Parts: sequence; structure tokens; C-alpha cells
Amino acid sequence: MNLPNKLTLLRVLLIPFFLLFMYIDIPFHYFIALVIFSAASITDALDGKIARKRGLVTNFGKFLDPLADKVLVIAALTVFVEMDEVRMGAIPLIIISAREFMVSGLRLLAAGGGVVVAAGIWGKLKTAFTMVTIIAVIFWLSLCYDLEISMSCTLFKAVNNVTIPVLIWISTALTVISGAVYLKGYWHLIDSDK
Repeated sequence: MNLPNKLTLLRVLLIPFFLLFMYIDIPFHYFIALVIFSAASITDALDGKIARKRGLVTNFGKFLDPLADKVLVIAALTVFVEMDEVRMGAIPLIIISAREFMVSGLRLLAAGGGVVVAAGIWGKLKTAFTMVTIIAVIFWLSLCYDLEISMSCTLFKAVNNVTIPVLIWISTALTVISGAVYLKGYWHLIDSDK
């Protein structure tokens, strides 16, 4: 197994540990979850670059890399929806999940026809912005609940009421735009006349 595929596999293996530390009530659990999520996000940035630069692109990587991204992001957003500490409703999660299913379906159809659906600029922008948003939310959780800095808790409440919902909805808008771009580009694969 080459290095990019090992990095992608590492991202998948980090997801259960991220979830564990988001839920387990031990000292600095949000900080540990933040480190794990950040490490997983870094592997996302590295694996594709290394694969393309060294000519190590494989079918395994083409399959697992986008899947790992989707599971990581959806896992984090699902945790946020469950948390009383974070103001996030289910609607953005449903929209984001629906887009991910749609793009995965398009990738499967394309693969059946021998076409590779590469990640476009909108998809990369969506992924990067969403991961930065998730990191920001966990960072604030860590400041408020791990370090129990009263100033950060007061600030977190203000951030939670305005900034976090705005960031989540921007991520959702980018998700819809990137999904529409994929759909437009590969509509011929699902044309009802065929």
C-alpha cells in the first residue's frame, strides 16, 4: 500500500477516535477530539497532493479518499446536531448528506461507464471550508468546556448564536453549489431518456 493510501486509511481509522473523544467526559476531551480531527483534515490535504505528485493514484485511493472525507464531515456534523452546546439544526446536515449521496451515486454511474469523476474546485472549496468550520467549533468547545475560561464561554455563546450558524449555512451553500456543478457536469449519465 502506498503512502497516500495509508494516509487515507489513517483518516478512516481516526474517525472512531474522534467520535469517542467528542462523547467521553474526561479532562480535555474536546481538545483531544480537536487534535484528532485536525490530523484527519491534514491527511485529506496531503494524500491527494502526494498521489498526484508522485504518480501514485490508485483505484483504492479514488474510492476511499472521497468516502473518508464524507464520513469524517458527516460524523462531526451529526455530533453537533446532538449537542446542546452547539447551535446547529438537522436541516444543514440533511442537505449536506443528500449532496454526498448524490455525488457518490454519480461517481458510481461514471465508474460503470469508465469515467472518473475528479474533485472539482467547488468540491475542494466546500470540503476545506466545512473542515475549517468544524475545527473552529471544536476549538471553541475546548476553550469553553475543557479550559473553562469564563470569558471564552461568554464569547462562545455569542459565537454559537451567530457565527457558528452562519459558518454552517455557508458550508451548506457551498455544498449545494458544488453538488449542482457535479450534477450539471454529469447529467448525461442520469438522463431519463437513456
